[in-house]
Amino acid sequence: MKKNTLVITGGAGFVGSNLIEKLLAEKKFKIISIDNYLSGTKKNHIKHKNIKYLNCDTAEIEKKLKKIKNKIHTIFHFGEFARIYQSFKKFDQCFKSNSIGTRAVFKFCLENKIKLIYSATSASLGNNGNDKNLSPYAFTKAKNLELLENLKNWFNFKYEVVYFYNVYGPRQICQGEMATVIGIFQNQFRNKKPLTIVKPGTQTRRFTHIHDTINVCIEAWKKNKNLHYSVSTKESFSIKKVAKMFGGKIKYLPSRPGERYASALTKMSLSNKVHRRYGVIKLSDYINDFIREWSLYNLIFLYKNQQIMKVVSSLKSLKKRDLNNKLVKRKGKLYVINKKNPRMKSRQG
Repeated sequence: MKKNTLVITGGAGFVGSNLIEKLLAEKKFKIISIDNYLSGTKKNHIKHKNIKYLNCDTAEIEKKLKKIKNKIHTIFHFGEFARIYQSFKKFDQCFKSNSIGTRAVFKFCLENKIKLIYSATSASLGNNGNDKNLSPYAFTKAKNLELLENLKNWFNFKYEVVYFYNVYGPRQICQGEMATVIGIFQNQFRNKKPLTIVKPGTQTRRFTHIHDTINVCIEAWKKNKNLHYSVSTKESFSIKKVAKMFGGKIKYLPSRPGERYASALTKMSLSNKVHRRYGVIKLSDYINDFIREWSLYNLIFLYKNQQIMKVVSSLKSLKKRDLNNKLVKRKGKLYVINKKNPRMKSRQG
């Protein structure tokens, strides 16, 4: 039977939706998204005849995909709980997703000989590996890597691992508990609010654009060499420096449990060499482009409002010329009408 289906867990989320968009170029494949929509959204759905969206937990993967399991070529498992601080507040949700759900995905791939692409995190790599114990999120992700290593040794399980580093870009979450740092700053900038920084602000991150991240995921999938990859940038920035790139006021928030003070690069993970890949999109360029586009949008909005006010003003003055003139609104446009003198009729635009 021909294996012509790709499955993306978290396909309605930030990373998953960008991956689906890229995978559409692989025209010989059908795509299935599995998402429980706790952080994903239907706004990220991509309308295409080859894509199907399922609303369920990854723990249900066997039940939901049982009928087509022999048609599945690869599963990109990106649908996990992916926030450090929030994993303390929502431990049950984190454990259900990252431990129970992920092990169901591993088991499904192993039993049906399906290739796996797994998104790991830089949060479990720092401080000689000790950062994996800083938070429930980092701990569960690290344990999943240990399980994969054992499955490889026990059963010759085939998979690729890609380590993500503070991904940002189109479709990132900008509001709420699951928002990204760059997304939060963009939203606060738009609303002219102070940029909030968790103390001390000197903690550094290797912010990596989503397009660079997805390109490495595709590379790992196509090369099919059962390797570990990291995708980051060569330059790291403190959170405070990133805030200053946006400009404006800064507001400091209390320090949080699980906070890392640097994004660590590593050459090894367990017994595996990590093949480093570096993105080409610069964070400073992205922020500058965002600010320019937002400024242009505001100028256009201001200009349109001014033109509308001029039209309204002229219509109002026309209304005053004749006592029988009336100002009415129809289908979103303003009209001056005069039943006794139809020649006085005028409209907005």
